[in-house]
Amino acid sequence: MLKKYGKLMLSAIMSGLLLISVSATHAADKSFADTKIVLQISDPNPFKQTLVLNVANNIIKHYGQDQVDIEIVAFGPGLRLLMEGNANTDRISSLSSSGVKFSACGNTQKAMSKKLGHMPKMNPKAVTVGAGVVRIIDLTNKGYILIKP
Repeated sequence: MLKKYGKLMLSAIMSGLLLISVSATHAADKSFADTKIVLQISDPNPFKQTLVLNVANNIIKHYGQDQVDIEIVAFGPGLRLLMEGNANTDRISSLSSSGVKFSACGNTQKAMSKKLGHMPKMNPKAVTVGAGVVRIIDLTNKGYILIKP
């Protein structure tokens, strides 16, 4: 009983630390940015995945990477964009170095793990958030403009 309780406590502590880590990683690095954009990707279509990355790149070109804060949130079938080995890995890395943040839905990862038999491996540039939709709501409440290419 004590052993089971200890594992439960450790799991709760680790979950709390993950949430703190996510909050710190997604802290307003660019709170000074005039333009704040959240891009939603929930479509598995490779064309849509490329499109969302193109939109992020075009926004950076127009406003300048220091004047815009962009976060791409992937959930549902769109999570495939942020899975390890996706064809867009180099573009994600490049956009990340330009300040674009990538959020991967934890709920979708859990659902996929049931089908796969293991948790899907995510791109190292992606940060797991509890729920992609909730992340979008939180960002729009903070003044981010939602774009769904």
